[in-house]
Amino acid sequence: MPSAPADPPPSTGRLSIGRRTRAAALIGCLLAVLLVGCQRDYAVELPDSTNAQVEPALAAAALRDLVSAVRAGDLEAAAALAPADDAAAQELLRGMVANAVAIGVEDFSLRYVADLGGVSAEGGWRATVDVAWSFEDFHTTPALTEVVVSFARSDAGLAVTGIGGHGRRSPLWLTAGALEVRRGPQTLVVVDADAATADRYDEMARAAVPVVHEVLPQWHPRLVVEVPRDPEALAAALDVAVHEYAQVAAVTAAADGSTSRSAPVHVFVNPRVFGALGDEGAQVVLSHEAVHVATQAPFAPLPLWLLEGFADYVALRDVDLPLTTTAGQIAAQVRADGVPEELPGPDEFATNRQHLGAAYEAAWLACTTIAAHAGEEALVELYTRASAGEPVEDLLVEVIGWTYEDLVAAWQQRLRTLP
Repeated sequence: MPSAPADPPPSTGRLSIGRRTRAAALIGCLLAVLLVGCQRDYAVELPDSTNAQVEPALAAAALRDLVSAVRAGDLEAAAALAPADDAAAQELLRGMVANAVAIGVEDFSLRYVADLGGVSAEGGWRATVDVAWSFEDFHTTPALTEVVVSFARSDAGLAVTGIGGHGRRSPLWLTAGALEVRRGPQTLVVVDADAATADRYDEMARAAVPVVHEVLPQWHPRLVVEVPRDPEALAAALDVAVHEYAQVAAVTAAADGSTSRSAPVHVFVNPRVFGALGDEGAQVVLSHEAVHVATQAPFAPLPLWLLEGFADYVALRDVDLPLTTTAGQIAAQVRADGVPEELPGPDEFATNRQHLGAAYEAAWLACTTIAAHAGEEALVELYTRASAGEPVEDLLVEVIGWTYEDLVAAWQQRLRTLP
């Protein structure tokens, strides 16, 4: 539930190889002079150079044509921008337009930035391209990121052969081909899977909205859920290493990786982990992430125990589950290692930690302890004002009536009583 290529080899190696090569050439020439009386200059025959060049103007024109096809919803005009013999590229571009129509993409633009590595032997090249987009009714400001686009020569001039990958962010709707899209007035679900799977995510997204709205009635629900086909596609969509979210079922993040509070925030699902959950557990996860969307959690300057604990408090508030289920992992950790001295922080919430689930449960218990002492409205006020930048320790005294030490002591006592 938690809500960035290698350095080139040092040039000294290349220099030393060059010196050895020149030395070998001199020795070879000297031997030739001594043995056969060679009087000619030593010459190295170089391969013919290619005339192929990167052509930014043609690439920019192809991108303009692609933007026009997306805005017009013209699948075949987009497919015509791929090579005539590249069915995969044609389907990718058709899918992009189909996704744009189903989702309601607007404010779409592509801008050529720079080539990456020059022209290949086959005459193609890759370039970085700025892309902007927004989802109608779900974004208040456009998302903006940089993707990699691949180009190649074709009979028609210049073709687009691929979008995304190569170590850059790869927005799902833009780079994954045709997707299953479910669009409602409050939820938008974009899934790289079959229709039945998309229906399941759509149902859970719709169910998450009232769960959050019950505690946060000021939220105007605009929940976007993206489900890539596998963890590798999730990593590409988020521009992270594959292992970073290997243990988590879903993560809430800015759609374009921005740190601006105005950036659109989406829920991104790890289908491998999420798919292993039962219906009730999966719903809790999606409701938890919906809290993060509602509160713009990726940009909130909150301690993680409050950020994650509050999201679980809302998601579990009306779920009838025993403590052996909702706090079983932290209870086992307490039995094995004793009561923690501090509330869970960044180390405990690192996504590669073995006991990550216990950290979430511990944070949830801290928030339930606060609510039991001062009431739900006080917990919501603490979270809301702390999200706006007020110091948590000061708010604990003012709103909850506890010092931070009081909270820790009460939380520790709660841990000791777990079944």
